Amino acid sequence: MFVSIGIHAKPKPGKEKLLIDSMHRFGAAMKTQRGLQRAHALHDSESGALIGLAIWDSKKDWENARPVMLEAIKDDPFEEWEDEPPEVYSLDEV
Repeated sequence: MFVSIGIHAKPKPGKEKLLIDSMHRFGAAMKTQRGLQRAHALHDSESGALIGLAIWDSKKDWENARPVMLEAIKDDPFEEWEDEPPEVYSLDEV
């Protein structure tokens, strides 16, 4: 099992929907790829953070899927939507 987590901790006010739409495009592309078990776009109501969570069969499946996922969001102006880049975690089961 391999888990990918992206934490968009600082969406700019009024830009949350644009960022969520981007996360949904990324997720839709992800769902076409082999090895994906689950994918979720989540919101923390206390901090306002938006979190993407994906569980894969393997890190290799995630690596193979990356080009398709990145293509889905290649033109998204994240610097206009967030005050800082997301924290991204690539987690192997231990």
